[in-house]
Amino acid sequence: MEIIQKKGPVTHTFTLEEERFNFAYKDKTGSGDVDYNYADLPSKHSIRIEENEWLRNVGYLWMILGIGSAIYKYFTQDVLAGSFWAWIGLACVLYAHYTKVKYTVLATEKGSIFLIQDKKHDFLLEELKSRRKNQLKSWYGDINPDNEPEVEINKFKWLYEQGVISKAESEEKITQVELLRTEAYTQSNQTVN
Repeated sequence: MEIIQKKGPVTHTFTLEEERFNFAYKDKTGSGDVDYNYADLPSKHSIRIEENEWLRNVGYLWMILGIGSAIYKYFTQDVLAGSFWAWIGLACVLYAHYTKVKYTVLATEKGSIFLIQDKKHDFLLEELKSRRKNQLKSWYGDINPDNEPEVEINKFKWLYEQGVISKAESEEKITQVELLRTEAYTQSNQTVN
């Protein structure tokens, strides 16, 4: 499945495969692409807004100058004064507003993944979260009898904290680990005696 997000000069392409996905980006500063496992994604995200603050602020300044000039013209009937600067300022503010890009940022060890907040954003974010949960569950959802019981117990607590399994599933797995520990202890005592 391929999902392409565009906003102005920014293009992000997500190619979702069964076990991993590719995040490709292209903007005015450059381009690149990185492959990720779904399990690499964090459980939490942040928001980032890119906007041309300088242009917006200059636009506000010109609007104030234009309005002041128009008021001056009204009271003095000065032909040279006018609201020309107010219109240029308004154009700058509108341009700055419509070129603003809002992102959801997923910080990973390989770098940050930026999801443009557009019509496809919610679907894409939910799809990535769903695939992350499924991959973590398939990788770590079963009991590994070769691991120490404490390691397994902490693993299932972590899976619950990550939202991968429910509290009931976590408690069930922890109970199973404790039963295995008890059985192993009983068998070792019978072997010694």
